[in-house]
Amino acid sequence: MTLSYGIALDVGTSGYRSQLVDLSRNGKIISTAITMRHPLPGANIMDHLHFWLENGSEVGHRIIMDTVASLIQAHGAEIEKIIRLAVCGNPAQVSMFEGIEVRDLAYAGQSMLRRLNVKVPDRRGQTLTAGDIGLTALRPESEVVIPPAIRHEVGADALAMVMKSGLLESKETCMVTDYGTNAEMGLYHDGELYTGSAAAGPAMEGQAIRHGMLAAPFAISDLNLGEDGRWDNVVLDEALKPVLASRVDPSNGAGQDSGGCKARGITGTGVVAAVALGLESGLVKLPRILTRDRMLHLQDGLTFSEKDLGEAGKAMGAIRAGHRTLIEEVGIDDEEIRTMYLAGASGTYVDPLKAQTVGMVPRVVERTVQVGNTSLMMAYDLLVKDEMLDEMQQVADSIASKHIMFAMSKVFEEMYVNEIAYWGEGMPIEMYNVSLKNAGLRQLPAIVRPRSTTRIVSSDIPVLGDNGLRVLDNIGVYLTGNFPGCVGCGTCAQECPEDALEVMDAGPGRYLIRVATEHCLGTACKHCEEVCPQGVYVFSDLKVTKRS
Repeated sequence: MTLSYGIALDVGTSGYRSQLVDLSRNGKIISTAITMRHPLPGANIMDHLHFWLENGSEVGHRIIMDTVASLIQAHGAEIEKIIRLAVCGNPAQVSMFEGIEVRDLAYAGQSMLRRLNVKVPDRRGQTLTAGDIGLTALRPESEVVIPPAIRHEVGADALAMVMKSGLLESKETCMVTDYGTNAEMGLYHDGELYTGSAAAGPAMEGQAIRHGMLAAPFAISDLNLGEDGRWDNVVLDEALKPVLASRVDPSNGAGQDSGGCKARGITGTGVVAAVALGLESGLVKLPRILTRDRMLHLQDGLTFSEKDLGEAGKAMGAIRAGHRTLIEEVGIDDEEIRTMYLAGASGTYVDPLKAQTVGMVPRVVERTVQVGNTSLMMAYDLLVKDEMLDEMQQVADSIASKHIMFAMSKVFEEMYVNEIAYWGEGMPIEMYNVSLKNAGLRQLPAIVRPRSTTRIVSSDIPVLGDNGLRVLDNIGVYLTGNFPGCVGCGTCAQECPEDALEVMDAGPGRYLIRVATEHCLGTACKHCEEVCPQGVYVFSDLKVTKRS
């Protein structure tokens, strides 16, 4: 039998996840490789788009192609035997992977697009080749399967979420959310799907949190209240399975040893758990943490600060505001929502009751169902099933949908203002509801816990493959620049908030600036450019020069 392989690739906003699949043996998963961050500079989808437009699509696409090459290399398969790659993600991420127009996704309003003479690309499903998109890590003739979008702004990840959850087969009113940096969500009612996307921010993936990290081995994924008042720390093991590691006093860190399962950081679901337990135990009284040092203490010296609480609150507030906006737009009562489907890594590991406590699950719902990383699942299906591309397109064409642009919604604006006051100023729910009533919006009902909670998968990636998981802590893609007038003072490197930059000697009187793209905050920061004493540093002039 001739061996042939394929790559399933989830291009997420916070990082990439990939699997090597043996296509000659019934789609057997061989190995899994993931990045810990997104390769493009920035912390969210808008940062990535801004970088793409400001520094040039050629630079952005090169970074993405080099990152995918690193993932493919990590699997260790012979390139000649990799005949196919299938990708899934939101419209912006898939478009940037493909190297096509993204300005229709970056700018709101048809007038701006007309002024820029933007032609909206056709985002129907198609099969291209590695040569077509400039993916030099594979043979030029290798197939690349591009999934369809429901609409140009409602992408394949949302379609995967809808199809994999079984939402469309249901006759009931239900909601689904892929919890991540760019939280895609949908409300299905009377045969129509209403969708939206809330820029929740990186806290939902454990980023923008001091000790935060993506869902990867040795991340704290959950916290539970023990009988003695201390908190049980649940940590992901090497196979991404959650295991009880230690019990710690959250006020000072005293407690049991981690027993060999040491934690490296806290992921987004651990953040949700810390906030929920803090609120329920009284250790958190928004916007404050009521411990002596104003921090919650977890195992292995990891902490959760008031600054972290603020970042988490902005993310949780955006998700609740998005959910409430969909409910308002559809005009239903809270009690009509029967099921809440939770997708993505955060949707896999989060405790749905804790998520409900912090506003990420509707306050009234009969049941919750956790469906896992539906985007990677769909990339796998596209890889191993020839008919799946047509099936996805048929579903995309058949869905009667209405997409609500939250950035232009007065309802979302009103809701998010209240969320900022709630999380940032400690506004009581009673005042929150008065504000909603004065704005003509429905008030938040009392929380009714779901009657059942179902977790379909035990981990974000249920099958890692016989060769296990490879985590790329360092993608190894850099931006470099050599600026005339640079004196090599190192101020840019010293002032970089993410330690993403270094100044290298390039010969007599010449200095090379090198920036690790995955750590850089991009156009949302550009502090390096601002602090240059000589005024010669130009962030948009940086170019990709190599992959190490």
